[in-house]
Amino acid sequence: MDSDAIETKLTAARAKLILDKPFLGALVLRLPLAAADPNWCATTATDARKFYYNPEYIDSLSMSQTQFMLAHEALHCALSHFARRQHRVQHRWDLACDYAINPLLLEDGLTPPENCHVIAQYLGMTAEEIYPLIDENDQTETLDQHLFDQDNQSGGGQQGNAPDKPENDQTEPGKGGERSQREDDRDQGGETPLDQQAEDRNGQGGRPMQAESLQSDAQQDEGQTDGRGEPTPPPLSNDERQTLEVQWQQRLAGAAQQAMQAGKMGGSMARLVDHLLQPQLPWRMMLARYMTAMARDDFSYMRPSRREGDAILPSLKSSQVEIVVAVDTSGSIRAREMDEFLSEVSALKGQMRARVTLLACDSDLSVDAPWVFEPWEDFSCPAQIHGGGGTDFRPVFKWLDEQSHRPELLVYFTDAQGQFPQHEPNYPVIWLVKGKETVPWGQRIQLN
Repeated sequence: MDSDAIETKLTAARAKLILDKPFLGALVLRLPLAAADPNWCATTATDARKFYYNPEYIDSLSMSQTQFMLAHEALHCALSHFARRQHRVQHRWDLACDYAINPLLLEDGLTPPENCHVIAQYLGMTAEEIYPLIDENDQTETLDQHLFDQDNQSGGGQQGNAPDKPENDQTEPGKGGERSQREDDRDQGGETPLDQQAEDRNGQGGRPMQAESLQSDAQQDEGQTDGRGEPTPPPLSNDERQTLEVQWQQRLAGAAQQAMQAGKMGGSMARLVDHLLQPQLPWRMMLARYMTAMARDDFSYMRPSRREGDAILPSLKSSQVEIVVAVDTSGSIRAREMDEFLSEVSALKGQMRARVTLLACDSDLSVDAPWVFEPWEDFSCPAQIHGGGGTDFRPVFKWLDEQSHRPELLVYFTDAQGQFPQHEPNYPVIWLVKGKETVPWGQRIQLN
């Protein structure tokens, strides 16, 4: 296999992307090409710094499939998948990212390789929206490798071809573990197993041996390699992650502008870019703004209950805020998501004098509702909330209409897939929406 021919193939595929699909081509151009060691890279990979590839895999692809893989890695970077995982399990997150990207590339006319997975249920969804829908035990292979985290070799898929990384780096003398075992083997006249030698060469089981490091340095000085490609790159540091996220956002905006000027921006890609480039405020911040704005302390000239002297001086008063929180308990809302939302409201409640009434509703109000929490009480989820049916928002508004006074704010946590009242009420309503559904009125805040 001719390595120069493989590199020429990749360069040609990249050039064709630039001509035919300038948006994707401009992004791909930002990823330097790097041949990877096949011991850890089965297909292609990225760490948001380079495009790594297995030469044999690229050789097996057609030119159009090669374009697909180049664009696939570039979109992972442009969409900042390396910075959005947060607490999520890596393999499920990697699958969610692939499921989000692959349909976009197919719709843009690119040809996928054989192991490309597309699920109709996930069309038009973001990785965050797809993630909770993936089974926890799903071991479907990912199309590529995402080398962003410390555990970048854990979790199924193509990544399963890589050697397991030890939980703790115990390669220093005197720290036991694998290093101690290897030293014991050598002391006993044994030899390091071949797979362990490979692990050492790739930097997976600890620090490479000094002799090999010196040899590698000498090879670099001479402009040569051992012919096996680059070793597994180190994971991103926090500073690198933040820097790369800003860089890729700028690259995304620049690539979109180029493509629009050329008149070659697909509909799905245009909608995606428009969504990503919109200034977004975290929902917690927006909710906090609404709630704290109503709870401002102010000066009052009202006569105090006990008169002391003839003069009435202004005093600082804090009025109690009446807030109603409604939770959609239909089958589409998970318990964990509900707990997260309620804990956030509880934290905000602790910052002000707020009386919170909690309602739970699917197609009907929960039989145990309402739950009322006074300003001095902790706000928490009831031990049991009935639900799981369809979604109808009208029972909540009907219940509020029957009360003697209206709330100062209604916060509704939902996926917005249900029947709304025909008329907007005379009190403010905030919809905290999980998903992409719209609302007919009120303030909509995106949760994910």
